[in-house]
Amino acid sequence: DYVQEIAPNKDNIVKLYDSKVPMFEKFGIERQIKTSFGRTVSGSKGTYLVVEHTEAMHVIDVNSGNRSNKSRNQEETALEVNMIAASEVARQLRLRDMGGIVVVDFIDMAKADNRKKLYNHMRDEMKDDRAKHKILPPSKFGLIQITRQRVRPEMNIKTREEDPTGESGEIEAPIVVIDKITEDLKKIFKQDYKKITLNTHPFIAAFLIKGFPSMRTKWFMEHKKWVKIQPRDAYTYLEYHFFDKDGNQIK
Repeated sequence: DYVQEIAPNKDNIVKLYDSKVPMFEKFGIERQIKTSFGRTVSGSKGTYLVVEHTEAMHVIDVNSGNRSNKSRNQEETALEVNMIAASEVARQLRLRDMGGIVVVDFIDMAKADNRKKLYNHMRDEMKDDRAKHKILPPSKFGLIQITRQRVRPEMNIKTREEDPTGESGEIEAPIVVIDKITEDLKKIFKQDYKKITLNTHPFIAAFLIKGFPSMRTKWFMEHKKWVKIQPRDAYTYLEYHFFDKDGNQIK
């Protein structure tokens, strides 16, 4: 009734949400906010960005994670990671509306052709950005400098939360930690371990096994492997380790 009164032309695009599950949880909105606006931004295939803000500029560091690809050389892997990261960098610039000078530290590549591919890809990813911007070619150290005019006030959402243990003030959001555990598990599953035990803080352990389907159940449904979860009171809130059937830590 409210929509019909103030904006009748929008009535057909508004739908009442009446589920008992909170809307942000149902559609994964909170997860997207925590992972998209935090200091660390996860990308595909294990890549991630570290975003830092200073008075003079924004700095984005590109990381490949723990990727290992023996069938391909380091140069090809660096190019693949950089191409994935460039797409995410362009997305983050628009999402956060980061303005001023932005320096992106990509993984070093020796071949000039690969640096040119990265530069062209970065330009293609930025071409739909409404903000006025300029992109400089990558330096020999893998740095790409971008100047971008801000369209609106920069989006800076607080993604850290109070430490429930009261030990360290603020900590990384639990959702981000769960994502990291999930990504690490995917890599471990590929190594064909028969039995896997996850040791973690009791709060995180409780989160992983609560509800139906729980996170642990989702892992089993996707990978057909059951993960034993052991709460450890001595662990810090964000600490976790994986162990094999013999009790050896999986690195």
